[in-house]
Formats: sequence, structure tokens, C-alpha cells
Amino acid sequence: MSDTTDTIVYRLGANCDLEEVEEGKAYLGRVQGFANFGVFVQLNDRVKGLVHKSNVKMQHTERDPIIVRVLQIRSNGNIDLEEETPTVYHTQTVVKKTPTIRLSELGKKIGRTVLIEGEVAQIKQTSGPTIFTLVDESGTENAAAFIEAGVRAYPEVQIGDIVGVIGEVMQRNNQLQIEVASLAALEPEDAARVRARIDQALDERAEPEDLPFLVESEVFEKLKPAMRNVAKQIRKAVFTAQPIILRHHADADGICAAVAVETAVTALIRESGGDFDAEYFLFKRAPSKAPFYEIEDITRDLDFALKDNVRYGQKMPMILLMDNGSTEEDEPSMKVTKIYGLPVLVVDHHHPDEIVDQYLVGHVNPYHVGGDFGITAGMLGTEIARMINPDVEEQIKHLPAIAAVGDRSEAPERARYLELAAPAYTEQDCKDIALALDYEQFWLRFNDGREIVKDIVNLTGNTERHRQFVALLVAEANRAIDEQMAAVMPHVVSRVLPNGANLFMLDVEIYAHRFTFPPPGKTSGEVHDRLVQQHPGEPVVTLGFGPDFAVLRSKGVMMNIPQMVRELRQEIIGGGVNGGGHLVVGSIKFVEGMRDAVLEALIEKIGQAPI
Repeated sequence: MSDTTDTIVYRLGANCDLEEVEEGKAYLGRVQGFANFGVFVQLNDRVKGLVHKSNVKMQHTERDPIIVRVLQIRSNGNIDLEEETPTVYHTQTVVKKTPTIRLSELGKKIGRTVLIEGEVAQIKQTSGPTIFTLVDESGTENAAAFIEAGVRAYPEVQIGDIVGVIGEVMQRNNQLQIEVASLAALEPEDAARVRARIDQALDERAEPEDLPFLVESEVFEKLKPAMRNVAKQIRKAVFTAQPIILRHHADADGICAAVAVETAVTALIRESGGDFDAEYFLFKRAPSKAPFYEIEDITRDLDFALKDNVRYGQKMPMILLMDNGSTEEDEPSMKVTKIYGLPVLVVDHHHPDEIVDQYLVGHVNPYHVGGDFGITAGMLGTEIARMINPDVEEQIKHLPAIAAVGDRSEAPERARYLELAAPAYTEQDCKDIALALDYEQFWLRFNDGREIVKDIVNLTGNTERHRQFVALLVAEANRAIDEQMAAVMPHVVSRVLPNGANLFMLDVEIYAHRFTFPPPGKTSGEVHDRLVQQHPGEPVVTLGFGPDFAVLRSKGVMMNIPQMVRELRQEIIGGGVNGGGHLVVGSIKFVEGMRDAVLEALIEKIGQAPI
């Protein structure tokens, strides 16, 4: 061959067999090893041949690229090669004649050898084979590759690679699995073709159904594009086997929002194939200690995610924040998510700060369209859950009513969701469930209590156990509340502010039972409810405080707690003020030594708020 001839050099596709190799053609391969009689060359993972030492023209080391011409294919399958050294050539990829099949079609191919092209979503090394989780446009399945017990098969293949896999379809423990005969990353041109095909199909598959909302709501209609975007991002994460970490406020509203989405996502994961327990390692729900995504939360989430990535070969997760995530207090944690490339979604009804939007791929908040906190996270979460997976609607359609009464919503949607929940759940039933959630979450601390919570909100189908359990929790919660109120009400101090508001103050640190239910925030809320009843029609603000915190509740006084926090932080040097919440419900933290200065400045601002 002339060194100046423009030669065609073929690149054997990862899925090609001997039948795709032709005598007389030149191929691009890699040096596999050496023997006294020549050099072994791999044309791909499935096909190799020998260059006799008489036909070797250059010095090589293992895994060097080499161009060879096929001299002869022997009857026993051995291939005789000679080395070529063209200086001008172009490559063409040989594609296997066998058509690829989709992962969703494996059930029809049990016992047969198939060719799959897809993305590697997870690589898990077991004590036996290496398990590759594959994703294509139709689903998720596992491929088992065995070289030696506990030894990583195909170490050159990484998460995110587009690969071609040939293997036999087997069924083990009622799960489909491909027994790998060959697996290799596709060449860039082929990989781009397959990725484009998968991405386009997944984008279409992830698009939520265009469903009417459960209730009539002008705010929901305006929020629909943002809600659909969040639902689409979540669906796409499920279809690509990306883990989802859901963080939520640890109250009835936050729990209802999170459980609605949890129900939709875990059902969708089960439908999408893969491991039988995929719903447990691809979806994690965790209550947040604070009413925002704090550094402790992201540190724990990142720690687990990195360990799962290294140990189990999982993708890095998507973070979904519900009933929190909208305020500047969330920004420090979001900066961490940006460094690690973690996509973040927020579904919240706290007054938002624009500063967080630069870190988000989706943000649903009623304030963005002229609504307010009366549209609860539980309402939003349930409607988004229906977009994620419409099949769960009947299971979860009562959750917005529980969230509405639990968060004291006064929006018109509250009555509509209560009507939807009836007659199965009366308004009192919803209040009882909300109280039971708050009570049980206190004892769960910051564990998710996944199965316990399902019983409380009646997702297990065991309605009798649900009723008995809720009744017990409500009785215990009310007993604890009554005991707390008997202790604290005599110590409430009142004053009338310049704007005519009645301010009631209580030191919950020294006058309330500590480390038991109800906690300081709930205690202040119960005190506030009683004071509102005692002063019908009058503006009432309740301020529960401790050494380094204050909890605010308001009725008839139009405060803006997030704005007040920002002003106090600037005005009181050394106060260490931070916090937030809704406009008229929230909490503030400060350094203990500056308590009196912070509280007096706070009271002055409350006294200036419009009635």
C-alpha cells in the first residue's frame, strides 16, 4: 500500500461480531498482547486476530492503536492480520447488522441474545458480577457482567457512557437481567447518535400529561408552566435513574407536600424497571431541622451522595426542596450544590428572595404570580405529584385538605379541597391527621418515618388501623398541649402597641416544658390561637421567645417578617439576626447577649405595621 493513498480504515463497532469482518479490508484496532510469534490485536471487545511477527512493521506497547489489514479468516474463526502504516486515511464505523431493541422489549426476548444501546446510569460491584444499570428511551434494566468474583468488569466503562451491550436476556427472582457477552463504550459518532435519540425520546416521555387541577384556582393556572417544569424534571430524573433527595419542612404541610410527591415518584420508579428495591435507593425523603435548607442538611446529603457514588456507582442526585428553599437563608447550601453540579428544584410558599433563583432549575411559588402563603406547599405538592404520575390521584387527593387546615390556610382553595376530601375525610378528620403528623414528627425527630406516615395519612389501605392510630396520637397530642397550656398561659404578658395591636409575650424557655411536645414554635401557636379566641375581631400578635430565638404569630397585623429580619440584621450590629417565614408567621434567631435589644427593636417594628 502506498503511504500517500487516501485509505479507508474501518472501525469495528462495539457490537460487531466476526461476521462483520471482511478479508482485504483495513481496520483500526488496539494491541492486546504479545507472543514469540507475533502481536495480538483487538478489533473490538468481541473480535481479535494475530499479526505474525513477519508482518509487524513498528514497535508497540500494550493498548497502542494499530492499523491492520485482514489477510485471512480461517474456518475456526482465527484471523490473520498484517500491520499497515498509511499516513493519509479516513475512518468509517462498521455498524452491526443486528438491529438494536429497546429495554422495554426485553420481556419478550427471554432466553434470546439481544443488542442494547443505552446510557450507563449506575455501576454496582457485587461479590460476584458487576451490575450495570442501563437506561434508554423506553426504560431501565440491569446488565450483569462477570469476569471474576468481586472483580470489576469492563473497568474502562464509566457512569454516563453510551454503550453497546450484547447478551442473553434472563429472568432472575422475577426481574429481567441481561447476561453480558460484550459491553463497550460506543465511538463518539455513534454515542452522539444514540444520545440524541435517547434525549429526544426522554424529553417527550418526561413531558407531563396536561391535566385539569383538582380544584378551581386562578393562582394554579398562572403557576401551571412552572409546576409542569418541575414535574418534567422529576420525571426525567426517574427515567434516567438519577437519585432524588427530597427535603421538606417538618410540619403537616411540608409532610403532605413531600408524601404526595414520594407516592408519585416511587410508583413511577417501580414502573420504570431496574432493581426491585430501586425506590429505596433512588428516592430519599428527609425533614429539614430548620425552615430552610441549612448547611447541616446539604452536608449530610452531599456526604451520602458522594459515598453512594463511590460505593454503589450511583449518579449524583437531584435535590427537591418542598415547603422551604425560597429564601436567602437557603443560599449558602445552594452554593454547595452548584459546586457539585446538583440540580435543585423548589416548591414553596414562603415569601421568596430572587437571590436563590440563580441556583435553581425549577421554582414554584405562589408569590411569583400574585398569590401568597394561603396556597400551601401540600396543595402545590399534590398537584405536581399528579403531573408526575396521574395514577396516584385517588391515593393522595385528600392531602391538600390536611395541609390546608394544618397550615391554617385562609385561601379559597382550602374550602374546595375540603369539599374534595369529603365525605371520606371531614374537616375535623383533616385537623386530627394534621395534629397527628406534627405530634409523630416531633418524636421521629428528623427521620422520615416513611411507613408510619403512610398509616397516619391513610396511604396503606388499612383504614381501620389508620383511624385507631390517628385517634391515639391526637389524644396524646392534646393531652400534652393541655398540660403545656396550663403551665404557660399564666405567664403571658400583654401590652398594646402604638398601632393598636395587642402584643402577647411569653418566655417559652423558662415557663414551658422543654424537650417535649409541643415544641416552642407549636407552643407559641397554641397560645396564639387561644388569645385570638379571647380577643375576637382585634389585632393580635403573639411573641414566644427564648434565650436566642423568637417565634411570631399574627392575626390582623400585616407584618413582613422576612423584611423585618433583614432590617434588624443591618440595624443591630453584633445581633447575629437571621430567620424568616411567611409574612405573618415566622421565627428569628439572634445571639443570646443581644436578646433584649433585638426583641425591643422587633416590637417597635410590629407596632409600626399596618392593621
